[in-house]
Amino acid sequence: MDWLRDAPFGWAFAFLFLLSMARANSTYWIGRGIASGVKHTRFQHVLTGPIYRRAERFIQRWGIFAIPLSFMTVGIQTAVNASAGIARMPVLRYLPAVVVGCLIWATIYSTVGMAVVYAWLALGWQWIVAGALVLVIITLAWIRHRRRDG
Repeated sequence: MDWLRDAPFGWAFAFLFLLSMARANSTYWIGRGIASGVKHTRFQHVLTGPIYRRAERFIQRWGIFAIPLSFMTVGIQTAVNASAGIARMPVLRYLPAVVVGCLIWATIYSTVGMAVVYAWLALGWQWIVAGALVLVIITLAWIRHRRRDG
């Protein structure tokens, strides 16, 4: 994995920025595409689920600033971008906001995020596997807990 450690910051930042732009804009356009038809299908429950309701409240509270702010959160970023598409936020308002958000995201992940990746790689594969198992166990416990409460 020397290629990962030797990657210049600029290339890592550019890659992460373009990756987040592709993902966020794809999500926005998918949201716009399904907005009109989904209300009359069996998938309507997706747009009334807890994640999208949370994303809609976030957008209502923060307005256009919800887009870049969502890139500093965990769990609602995709829902906020899809909600912006579903709500048919004008592209001329969405694009500047998503560019700022992607710049924030790329900055966070090309600095702190890469430091975490390097630290994990330095630990050795057995700790990576152990950490992944812990994450899987925590995720399964959380899902089980949510299903019991819901």
